Amino acid sequence: MSDERGLRVYLYQEMLIAKSALGILALLVFAAALGRFLYHPMNWAMDAATFLFAWTVFLGADAAMRMDRLFCIEVITGKLPQKAQLYLKLINYGIIVIFLLGMIGYGSWLSYTTRLRTFQGIPGFSYTWVTLSVPFGCALMLITSILKIKTFARAISTGESIETRAEGVSGEII
Repeated sequence: MSDERGLRVYLYQEMLIAKSALGILALLVFAAALGRFLYHPMNWAMDAATFLFAWTVFLGADAAMRMDRLFCIEVITGKLPQKAQLYLKLINYGIIVIFLLGMIGYGSWLSYTTRLRTFQGIPGFSYTWVTLSVPFGCALMLITSILKIKTFARAISTGESIETRAEGVSGEII
């Protein structure tokens, strides 16, 4: 029971951070445009917006994946039996896991290679903080994918419906 509560708190915090970053991003872009219009540009605003955008994308992608809100076309697969659909989902998430492992590796390397690069508008702020969003966000999505694989495998072996299991598969928008 406490694991479920901890997951809910985590999901809420992840969503809160992603929403806040998106809101601040929008305000920064608007303020930068207004500043340029009034001949007082904020050179650092676009760099800060780049940082916030990268983190928003990956945190939002994990939240969307965790809540089954990703784009999906089920024209053919929706007509298959439940067990066949589960097997296809297992295969799909297996491919996703392989891709995410590659992204974690490449993102980690990219973060290392950009450690000396700084933003033009924010001296002393390393570009690595932007590139760290790739391995960090992909690691979160990897955890989500593994939870989904476990849930689908359990549903296949027990024959129970996925809708009855809320453990890491879907949820409501917080």
